[in-house]
Amino acid sequence: MNTAIVWFRNDLRLADNPALAHAAAHFQRVLPVFVRETVDDDPWPPGAAADWWLHRALEALDDDLRGLGSGLLLLAGDPRECLPALAERLGAAVFWNRRYSPAGQARDAAIKERLRADGRVGRSFNAALLAEPWEVATRSGDPYRVYTPFWKNLAARDWPAPLAAPARLPPRPEAAPAGESPDGLGLLPEIPWYTGLAAAWRVGEAAARERLQAFADGPVTAYDAARDRPGEAGTSRLSPYLHFGHVGPRQVAAAMRAQTDYRCADVRAFLGELGWREFAHHLLFHFPRTPTTSLDPRFHGFPWREEYADDLAAWQAGQTGIPIVDAGMRELWATGWMHNRVRMVVGSLLTKNLRIPWQAGARWFWDTLVDADLAANTLGWQWIAGCGADAAPYFRIFNPVRQGERFDPGGDYVRRWVPELARLPDRYLHQPWAAPAAVLAAAGLRLGEHYPHPLVDLKASRQRALEAYAQVKGRGGPGHKQD
Repeated sequence: MNTAIVWFRNDLRLADNPALAHAAAHFQRVLPVFVRETVDDDPWPPGAAADWWLHRALEALDDDLRGLGSGLLLLAGDPRECLPALAERLGAAVFWNRRYSPAGQARDAAIKERLRADGRVGRSFNAALLAEPWEVATRSGDPYRVYTPFWKNLAARDWPAPLAAPARLPPRPEAAPAGESPDGLGLLPEIPWYTGLAAAWRVGEAAARERLQAFADGPVTAYDAARDRPGEAGTSRLSPYLHFGHVGPRQVAAAMRAQTDYRCADVRAFLGELGWREFAHHLLFHFPRTPTTSLDPRFHGFPWREEYADDLAAWQAGQTGIPIVDAGMRELWATGWMHNRVRMVVGSLLTKNLRIPWQAGARWFWDTLVDADLAANTLGWQWIAGCGADAAPYFRIFNPVRQGERFDPGGDYVRRWVPELARLPDRYLHQPWAAPAAVLAAAGLRLGEHYPHPLVDLKASRQRALEAYAQVKGRGGPGHKQD
């Protein structure tokens, strides 16, 4: 057996790709393959924004592979059927890098079993995480449910160094089929709503490498303070590149340590964000029901609202009448991304002030985020709702006015995404309903006409949320806190 198939998924890069490196080092012919999965048994197929990114990513990866004397074979179908069939046709072994979603694990196991039953080699590698989810455990051998001890354990380990990209790839087997074109996979919708995404992002391994280097060379040294200000370029914006595997966490960690004093607070804080990503995958692996079910069983009977379609639609459209929330939702729709601080604020409004189930927010983010990662999305929404691991106290309800005044004091973020409020003075920008009629008139603004009245009374809805959460968590405990 001298032919290897390398099955690409969320590892769309040449460097630090263990499956590709293994095949290139040990086989005379290598066929890079991507399978557009058309089966409908995965409850979390990629959303529309992720499909747009994937289309561009496959084009970029094919270009990179051609630069090494190869190219990417695109197939559509069920990988449990087409990969073993292709391996049989070519007399090939199959290598890939692991995914950790429940459906992904089941699919990978089925493919390995089929290949081995056919007398063929099927082997997977870790390209997505600093450590496998089963490698980090408590002293009793149980999975972690709290971030801080998990991160202490992980941070104390020696992380593997990233692998170099192959200088050249072995030729593709002559019997390889022609495959599909990227357009033939049907990833792009008929209506080109994604023009904003195209303007906001460069896709591919080269773009990821440039973004990582630019962040390591400068902004990371002010990360701890700047990361909470959505109007500034204080975050790395690496999340979609990590999700699609244009860059791996070992590469990110190595870049931080090579370019900066990684012992400083800013770099430690940024590496801690890698830790949250690892923690998310740890939880998803050990608690696979959590994408749809609260980790904390006390929330199974939480009194969520049952009729909320109009309010959910207003939230999705950035028409809640609460400026920083609307700014975030409009940024999401236009660019496929939202600043993390704002993600917490819009999520708090949805789950606590509007008392709409967190699963509805998670589904919307899944369809609209270019970095829609099942593990991170699940962890984030359960953290916001207070029903997950290491969750914020149930009584922590973000006040969007205070959040806006604190983290967008000059109003740059709100004015960019909610331009109808641009002429309001800073004092009223985050709460236009509090502005005197003369101030609104001077700004050319009529609430209810140019910009909606608030969807909900923040104070009254907060109290209702506390009462609902008290039914689950019990009364007493620490005093109430409003961030």
